[in-house]
Amino acid sequence: MSPDDLILISVDDHIAEPEDMFKHHVPAKYLDRAPEVRTDEFGVQQWWYGDIKGRNLGLNAVAGKSPEFFNIDASRYDEMRPGCYDVHERVRDMNAGGQLAGLNFPNFTGFSGQVLNRGSDHNLNEIMIKAYNDWHIDEWCGEYPGRFIPCGILPLFDVEKAAAEIHRLAAKGCHAVSYSENPEALNMPSIHSGMWDPLFAACVETETILCCHLGSSSRSTMASSDAPPGVGMSSSSVATIYTLIDLLWATFWERFPTLKFSLTEGDIGWIPYFLWRSEHVNERHGGWMGHDFSKTGGPTQIFNDHILVCFIKETIGIELLDHFNLENVCWESDYPHSDGTWPNAPEELAKSLAGLNSEQVAKLTHENAIKHYGFDPFAYRPKEQCTTKALRAESPDVDVVTRAGREADQRDLDAWRRLQAAAASR
Repeated sequence: MSPDDLILISVDDHIAEPEDMFKHHVPAKYLDRAPEVRTDEFGVQQWWYGDIKGRNLGLNAVAGKSPEFFNIDASRYDEMRPGCYDVHERVRDMNAGGQLAGLNFPNFTGFSGQVLNRGSDHNLNEIMIKAYNDWHIDEWCGEYPGRFIPCGILPLFDVEKAAAEIHRLAAKGCHAVSYSENPEALNMPSIHSGMWDPLFAACVETETILCCHLGSSSRSTMASSDAPPGVGMSSSSVATIYTLIDLLWATFWERFPTLKFSLTEGDIGWIPYFLWRSEHVNERHGGWMGHDFSKTGGPTQIFNDHILVCFIKETIGIELLDHFNLENVCWESDYPHSDGTWPNAPEELAKSLAGLNSEQVAKLTHENAIKHYGFDPFAYRPKEQCTTKALRAESPDVDVVTRAGREADQRDLDAWRRLQAAAASR
């Protein structure tokens, strides 16, 4: 299939939230306690929720920048592409990249809303989480129907409130929520505890997917303390490995036979091995472990029935597609992060999918996302206007080179290089 003919729906993009996002969604008497962007004496802009510092305002917002700047987080809105925080410019960037639609994860809150869950006043936390969700659904997604799959965050500090928010979001047309890859790492009950059953039940009742984004546990895997940067980058999928295996051996599937999780930004090429390993462990050690797979069919069946996965640009995973339930594999863009291939995703993806037939390509690029997330972009525009070629023709003037913040990026890069040189000389 030609890159021009692809229809691309991403199940993983990110927003660098605009600073006025809470203005219309927090009750007036709480507005002075809403999260806000503060500028320090050095001109650095940062989200704060009271005295709780948010994630970097421009976390890895490097779309359109040169690779040497990929490790530099934008410290101000004017150091990143407007498409990172302005929905109108985001859609123009999507057009320029030939992308029809995307599911957008939060940024300053943490990928599973950690920051807004940490406040000492749980009532206030719930108000701010609901305000975030209303902004995300009604403004960001609502501005361009058919271009965004809504994804909410939850008050995870209280499972009953989280379940209620699942129902409220579903009533607004949102059937995806961000959930932690490892709640226990956030000082919450583990997925094996049984404490999350009300949340799982709400997801089943509303056909809502729990999205576990890499990094949503606020914990990194351990390597050597003095390892080169490539070690951490190359082993980034390790956290997702743990999440997958936790899910394969979970015991709640019998209680929630239609529950769905998605694993985001962990790639897929490693998955067949760990499915085999889990089957092997059950075969060799099932006698003493006593784990009952009789009603779920075993680790591989659980994976095929309940777990969605995605990839940006892979060769190994595509070569091993026979080991997957093809219906559960999706594509992700990861805009504006450095692993993404914007604005050349169609061309890169066409290379990865070479050799697959048109039916397989359609499932991976858009049909699976449409099916699982209850999303129908074709209700808003004819299918022939959804291709890479058609979308790019709508925004031919987009400058895909990011020129904002070049001087600041260069200063940060020079400083980083000086630190590296100093460390190497010791």
